[in-house]
Amino acid sequence: MTASPELGNARTASPDLLRSVFRQHAAGVAVITAAGDRPVGFTATSLNSVAAEPPLISFGVGISSSSWPVVAEAEHIGVHILGEHQQELAATFARSGADRFGPSTYWRSGPEGVPVLDGVLAWLVCRVVARIPAGDHRIVIAQAVVGDPAGSGRPLVYHQGRFTALRD
Repeated sequence: MTASPELGNARTASPDLLRSVFRQHAAGVAVITAAGDRPVGFTATSLNSVAAEPPLISFGVGISSSSWPVVAEAEHIGVHILGEHQQELAATFARSGADRFGPSTYWRSGPEGVPVLDGVLAWLVCRVVARIPAGDHRIVIAQAVVGDPAGSGRPLVYHQGRFTALRD
């Protein structure tokens, strides 16, 4: 039997509390991309499988994000599952003001013109079906159109505020 959490340590909900709680939650790392006048992308740890039929995914994006104006209008987006060898790529797409599609990022224009990153474990191009307001974010729901799950390696994980790898 495990001990119950200490209720005496409970704190009133706040942005800091939410961040502290979710530092305890290990999450897979993805990069979301979209094509506009220029390609945009960002690192996401909020990626979820929503339904198998039809094949739907969701992710959150901050409305203050530099990528949001393009994602807000995009008909299609790219979803890329990163491998443990791609910590620097994850950091580049997470860094504000970074040249995310510069010389160190290998990518090509994929189906529907969506930027597709090279060397990822898996990728999807999805058609956006909904953008749902959620505080200072939007939850994007998209239906998979085409993809490739055939990359090799182990997934990149985000835990305790840093990128890391799974351990056996």
